[in-house]
Amino acid sequence: MLKRTLALLTFLSLFLSVQLFSQEQKKDVLVITVNGVINPASAEYIGKNIKKANEQKREAIVIELDTPGGLDTSMRDIVKNIIGSEVPVIVYVSPSGARAASAGVFITLAAHVAAMSPGTNIGSAHPVGVGEKMDKVMSEKVTNDAAAYIKSLAERTGRNSKWAEDAVRKSVSATEEEALKLKIIDFVSNDLNALLSTIDGKKVKTVMGERILKTANVNIVREEMSLRHKILNFITDPNVAYMLMLLGFYGLFFELTNPGSIFPGVMGGICLILAFYAFQTLPVNYAGLLLIILAIILFILEVTIVSHGVLTIGGIISMLLGSLMLFESPGPFMKLSLALILPAVVMTALFFTIVLGLAYKAYKRKPVTGSEELVGLEGIANTDITKESGMVLLHGEIWSAYSDEPISKGEKIIVDSIAGLRVKVRKQK
Repeated sequence: MLKRTLALLTFLSLFLSVQLFSQEQKKDVLVITVNGVINPASAEYIGKNIKKANEQKREAIVIELDTPGGLDTSMRDIVKNIIGSEVPVIVYVSPSGARAASAGVFITLAAHVAAMSPGTNIGSAHPVGVGEKMDKVMSEKVTNDAAAYIKSLAERTGRNSKWAEDAVRKSVSATEEEALKLKIIDFVSNDLNALLSTIDGKKVKTVMGERILKTANVNIVREEMSLRHKILNFITDPNVAYMLMLLGFYGLFFELTNPGSIFPGVMGGICLILAFYAFQTLPVNYAGLLLIILAIILFILEVTIVSHGVLTIGGIISMLLGSLMLFESPGPFMKLSLALILPAVVMTALFFTIVLGLAYKAYKRKPVTGSEELVGLEGIANTDITKESGMVLLHGEIWSAYSDEPISKGEKIIVDSIAGLRVKVRKQK
């Protein structure tokens, strides 16, 4: 009986030790999602989480990627973080319908493990100019540089360097099945759990040497974008940046025409600063920006100069052309929506020509109440008027008056100015 009890206790202690050991061995995989253009905000988000995964000794970090491309500088920052990571980085192009285009190709090829969901595609990595047009020589230099860079990434991870170079030079693309056959990626998986089970036991090479992945039954920890990163990512949308620029102009104009309003000026300044932050990440054509500024100047001049609508028409044409030219990119994700441009042009034209016009006319209109309404009023001299004294009849009222020139009783006069209860008058010609 004693032997059975001891054997049972021994079995239980071994069982508990195995359970505790397995729990200790169970690690976490950090998962982040990048959905949109590769820009400084997304580069900072990825870099921050790769660093966190290394500090917390995660088993791996998974980047769920869906991008049309983005900035070369931001892409290179991400690639540097992936290459320098001690923790394996897994790039998973998902969900179904997602893509890894342009900068996304470089990021995928740099990963220790590259995978795609069914119904996704990868490719079209030809570089485009951001902020200025490239001439033939410069374009060739940039293309050669990008081709060499992507070849080195593919060779480093043992992937198809020939296809990688064609993705840059010829903008070729591939579906997930084609990418798997061409050895561009390592796996095709229906979902994240299936991918983690599939790559369990795979050997990868990090900066710390070879490492065997243990991703079966791991804890999945998701790290969402912070509010700061979401805001920065949001304002770098071309349509948002465009509206911020217009709101900035409106706000500063209100402040200049109504000094002391404060709120319009503050908000206008904030909007312009955010717009210029976004512009540094977008392919801005400064000729387009100057055309928009010219349009606003023409709208303002229309209010003060009688042009019979010529300045307004010129402003509308200038703003429409400037808006269409503002962002230059072959990719639609870097262009303004025509559905936004047309209402913005119409609303700006209406604002400056109608709303501002009415305000300007009200400002110039002669007062109809108070003592100011007497200026310019016609009347009759009730007595002889000199520099020192005199009386005039205005609106059926007798006013004390004086004049720089002698005026006889009964002559018609015009009021020049008013000081207190005395009016300065002159003869009506």
